[in-house]
Amino acid sequence: MTPSGAWAKLVGMAALFHLRTFGCQMNQHDAEKITNLLYHEGFRATEDPGAADLLLIHTCSIREKAEQKLYSELGALSPLKAGSKATIIGVGGCVAQQEGERLLERFPHVDFVFGAQNLVHLPSMIGAARERERSLRLDYGPNLQERFELPERHPEYAPTTAGRAFVTVMEGCDLFCSYCVVPRTRGREVSRSSRSILNEVRALAEQGVIEVTLLGQTVNAYGRVRPGRAVGEVAFSELIRQVAAVPGIQRIRFTSPHPLFMAEDLIACYGEVPELCPHLHLPLQSGSSRVLEAMRRRYDREAYVQIVERLRQVRPDIAITTDLIVGFSGETREDFEQTLSLVRELGFVDSFSFKYSPRPETPATRRGLQPIEPGEAQARLEELQALQRSLTLAAHQRRVGSSTSVLVEGDSRRGAGQLCGRCPYNRVVNFSAPGPVVPGTLVDVHVCGVTPHSLLGELSVKRSNMELSCA
Repeated sequence: MTPSGAWAKLVGMAALFHLRTFGCQMNQHDAEKITNLLYHEGFRATEDPGAADLLLIHTCSIREKAEQKLYSELGALSPLKAGSKATIIGVGGCVAQQEGERLLERFPHVDFVFGAQNLVHLPSMIGAARERERSLRLDYGPNLQERFELPERHPEYAPTTAGRAFVTVMEGCDLFCSYCVVPRTRGREVSRSSRSILNEVRALAEQGVIEVTLLGQTVNAYGRVRPGRAVGEVAFSELIRQVAAVPGIQRIRFTSPHPLFMAEDLIACYGEVPELCPHLHLPLQSGSSRVLEAMRRRYDREAYVQIVERLRQVRPDIAITTDLIVGFSGETREDFEQTLSLVRELGFVDSFSFKYSPRPETPATRRGLQPIEPGEAQARLEELQALQRSLTLAAHQRRVGSSTSVLVEGDSRRGAGQLCGRCPYNRVVNFSAPGPVVPGTLVDVHVCGVTPHSLLGELSVKRSNMELSCA
């Protein structure tokens, strides 16, 4: 048993941890891995940080705002060290990888700092902290597959969403877009062995999971042969087909892909693999080829359009969402207008859009590139988001009167006894049902209304001479 496990065993039910997580789906999934790992070590979760023996903050550095939020959180945690309880405090994730030793110097009440690829070392770091030893782990180590070697789900650990699970297939990025900090915080591309992935998917299916989302920073780069780093024994398209063949798996998603790796064999999967959901989140970032070149995105406007056109040939009903950045260094009004025109032309169902935020040690920062004037950047962001809201609402309205399959997640935040879940197109569906519905199951829902952010409906049942109506 590890030192932390021994400690948890000694204190029994008092061994509590509190975990705060910021950032992307990769970070959210890392939080699930951390939680599961700590369950295996004898800890249990608490929502009360004051009651925790161990407090972890899992960080994001993709934008400056998230980084500053971490510093504010850490400053407020200092009193937890003053009492007799002396809570152990650890910081992990992308800011931890980026700042490392500086976090330990700036916040003396932090016991340990671990990088994005060092989750497996948590037990030993917690044990060292118990002995009042501060520690730092940022190295990837010689065994690049070690980062994926985490225990299966603990019997007492229940994921927050029934029926769904994330599965990491690769980590890191080799593209070095000029604005992006990911290669520095998440490291270079490493693909996980397909056998390990499929073993995890099979175990999840046996536990009732019917939808898996394959995760990676540039997920469709999976399997690329990178000397000394990648496994590369199957292409990403073949991995999808193998996951689809696992008994019990009914839905497959993946995120986030890069347009550079949207090869024909992957596009073909949308027409040939029924389990692959008709939704793709394909980051664009800008509709201007000039800005895309400055961003070092390795594709231009025309190439992106061709990918979308080919996807829609293969799967006409596919819902495409995207990421967009406004205010990148040198972006003119004409560049921004090209983004607006492409958003209209391609009719994205939804998008995540942000003002450009310079990050340390990125190529753009090293070259001294600065965002455009903040007021203008904010005005452009609001204009873009207003356009997207209209497109999203129109896309929702086109689905009124149709029926859709929904993977039930649980009670809706709308209340009124409604349930919620996601359809194959990855839209939230809030619906009413005549009786209890088990989370984690698939149900047919008749869409009879919309909001700007979701679809509204009723559970489809066989009725004679009875009309469905919105609740």
